[in-house]
Amino acid sequence: MAKSTNAADYQHTKRPIAGMPKDLKDGSYIAPHRHRRAQLVWATAGVMTVTAAQATWIVPPQRALWIPAGTVHSIRMSGAVAMRTLYVEPDLARALPKDCKIVLMSGLLRELVLEAVRVPLDEDRNGRMGHIEALILDEIGTLSAETLYLPMPRDRRLRVICEMLLREPGRQDTLEQWADRAGASSRTLARLFAGETGMRFVDWRRQARLAAALIRLAEGQDVASVGRSLGYASASAFTAMFRQSLGQSPRDYFGQLAAA
Repeated sequence: MAKSTNAADYQHTKRPIAGMPKDLKDGSYIAPHRHRRAQLVWATAGVMTVTAAQATWIVPPQRALWIPAGTVHSIRMSGAVAMRTLYVEPDLARALPKDCKIVLMSGLLRELVLEAVRVPLDEDRNGRMGHIEALILDEIGTLSAETLYLPMPRDRRLRVICEMLLREPGRQDTLEQWADRAGASSRTLARLFAGETGMRFVDWRRQARLAAALIRLAEGQDVASVGRSLGYASASAFTAMFRQSLGQSPRDYFGQLAAA
């Protein structure tokens, strides 16, 4: 029997950690919502863009996002997404982060999540599943990864700049050029960026480009065209940025996923 893809069915089950499989088409969107349970949101294929806690989180298959109980979030899919979500009873999640956290999907955690997803909601396997659930909690608590996220500023002038860069991440405008449009000095904008996002302008823009790259590559665009669209002079320059950020070239990164 196919397992339910309705998140509501996973909020009050007797399983303290319940895994839901859900496949979604490219471009699918899950509107803002919250759950009684905490979540580990992961996909074996495709890239998810999760908006939560005043930030946007980019979640490729090598990573998952921990979302504490009650956190309002929305999710947009790039490429065909095979989502495999764990819903964790709040009592079990007390020792885990109280804020959203990117988690590295090690080989062990990947298999543990897939096993939790396979188990029926009403199956009583407390002995074996108890061990698996304990390992899952340990892995979530210890496996941190470099965060692929974009904190959104509250300042109206900065928000206009950030929203435009999200729409057109390949723009080459300097902070001085943005300052002319925003009606503030570049020094003021730089100070506001650091204070409101914890990042320099150039670092925020770089993250925006990396996020756009992951989404476009997941949608099937080729490396050269993605690099050009993001303002890189050559495919090698784009590949160097991608490798510096994620430790692999785009072809190796997505080729590894295809092999898996």
